[in-house]
Amino acid sequence: MASRFSLPDWDTLATLDDDELPLLAGALLIARDEYPQLDAAGYDALADEYARELREQIAASDSTPAKLIAINRYLFDVLGFSGNHEHYYDPRNSYLNEVFDRKLGIPVSLAVVQMEVARRLGIPLDGVSFPGHFLVRLPVDDGLMVMDPFNRGRPLAADELRDRVCEHLGGEVPDDAQLLQILAPASHRAILVRMLRNLKALYARAEDWDRVARTTDRVIRLMPNAVEELRDRGLAYLRLGWLPGAREDLRRYLALQPAAEDAELVRLALVEASAGRTSLN
Repeated sequence: MASRFSLPDWDTLATLDDDELPLLAGALLIARDEYPQLDAAGYDALADEYARELREQIAASDSTPAKLIAINRYLFDVLGFSGNHEHYYDPRNSYLNEVFDRKLGIPVSLAVVQMEVARRLGIPLDGVSFPGHFLVRLPVDDGLMVMDPFNRGRPLAADELRDRVCEHLGGEVPDDAQLLQILAPASHRAILVRMLRNLKALYARAEDWDRVARTTDRVIRLMPNAVEELRDRGLAYLRLGWLPGAREDLRRYLALQPAAEDAELVRLALVEASAGRTSLN
């Protein structure tokens, strides 16, 4: 029987509440921007196949952590999914079709595969927008089990998590309440935005302004109030020479953030867009 799985369009996706937003479909929609012919239903079926291979083993275990360990063993040891340590900044690591095909990814994309398989097996695995490195979490009887999908699903102790956070908090060691707040579940919207922003950063580094504009536009669809994305899309449009779009975005950014630290630089860019010049480099 043919799969009924299909991708929404961006306008539809943007209107959904966080709890209705489909993670796999959203991640594949991001990939379809780059790979228009990708077989979305095929990747959904592949996730189903992984879950089917595990279902008997999972059903035989009474322990939720043991079930997740079995999922990790299958994904990382049997199938060979792995963090791409050698070429971390390859954009393919962020496109889910490539992650399924190559078995290589970065923390957030590997987490999406992990979460999707776990969901099909009734295991409440959530993503965590941890500073610097996306993680996954599983509620257990005595607290939380936190794992690193980039390193084969390795469990992380509280002390290691604190050490990882410290460098992002100016050396401050978080207490238990702060750490729990940092480990709060990430919404599907937040996960998709993180994937898009990763791609945006890669393309900006490569000065691929067409793809910067595209990924920034997708973030704006999902988070209309992210005003800094208006600025970045406007600057990308300016570099591409699409002046009407540049003027509109930069004006809106300045109207919303007139006292921003970069307001003067953005005003200069707006003057350039209004004068019809595209000399930014």
